[in-house]
Amino acid sequence: MIQLGEYNTLTILRDTEPGLFLGDDEDNDVLLPNRYVPESFEIGDDIEVFVYLDNEERIIATTDKPYIIKGDFALLRCNQTNDYGAFLDWGLVKELFCPFKEQAFKMKKGGWYLVYCYEDEKSNRLVASSKTNHHLSNKELTVEPFQEVDLIVSHPSEIGMNVIVNKIHSGLIFKDDIFQDLSVGDRLKGIVKKVRPDNKLDIILGKIGYRSIEPNADIIMKELEDNSGYLNLTDKSAPEAIKDTLQMSKKNFKKAVGTLYKKRLIEIKEDGIYLV
Repeated sequence: MIQLGEYNTLTILRDTEPGLFLGDDEDNDVLLPNRYVPESFEIGDDIEVFVYLDNEERIIATTDKPYIIKGDFALLRCNQTNDYGAFLDWGLVKELFCPFKEQAFKMKKGGWYLVYCYEDEKSNRLVASSKTNHHLSNKELTVEPFQEVDLIVSHPSEIGMNVIVNKIHSGLIFKDDIFQDLSVGDRLKGIVKKVRPDNKLDIILGKIGYRSIEPNADIIMKELEDNSGYLNLTDKSAPEAIKDTLQMSKKNFKKAVGTLYKKRLIEIKEDGIYLV
C-alpha cells in the first residue's frame, strides 16, 4: 500500500508524457512528475520516493526530501499566513499547512516553530501542529530508568527544558542538569534519570556507555582514558572546575566517583583520581 506522508519504495511501471507511474505490490500507482524523473532508469526498477498531495489535492510522488514526515517533529519556518492558518516551509513545492486550531500560539511570517506532522482524518491532508504535547503520551511508558533515549528540545520552562522523548513521551531536563546551550528543535541523546510516580520523566543529557548504567560515571571513565588514566579533580575541587571539565554538577560528580570507587575502577588520591 502506498503510504501518504512517508517514504515508499515503488516500482517503475510505465513512462508517460507527464512522468513515470510508480506502483506497489497491491496494484496502486502514483505519478512521479518529469521534474523528478532520474536521468537513467528502466521499467521495473525500484525507486524511493516521498508521497503527498499536490496543490490540486492529487496524490503525487517526489524524490525531494522533506524536512519532516508523517509522525515526526521538526523545526520549520513560517512562509506566510492567511485567515485559515499558516504555511510552513518543509522543503517541498507545496507548503505544509498548520490551521489556527493547531497553533499553540499565533504563528507569524518568518518565525520558526516546532511542529508535529500528521494526516487529518477528515481531509486526508498532511497538516502540522505546534501543539506538540497533544501528540505525546506518558500514560503507558516505553522507557525505564538509565535507558538511553533520543531527544528533541521542545520548549523552556521555569525549572528547565522540556523535551520530546523517542518521539512518544514528554520529559524534562532540570536546570541543574543543563551544562550546554539548548535551542528548540535540537536533536540529541539523553538518559532517563528517573521515572516519577505520575510517569513524568526526568532526563539528563549524554549517552550510555558499555561500562556502566550510571551515565556520569561513564563520562568520568572516558575522561580518565583520554588523559592517560588521570583526572585532576577531587571532592574538594570547585564546582566551576568540575563543570568546565565534565559538564556536570559537583553533586553528580561525587555520586559518580562513589559509584566507580565501589566498583574498584578508580583510585582516589589527594592530587586527583587515577584509573585502576
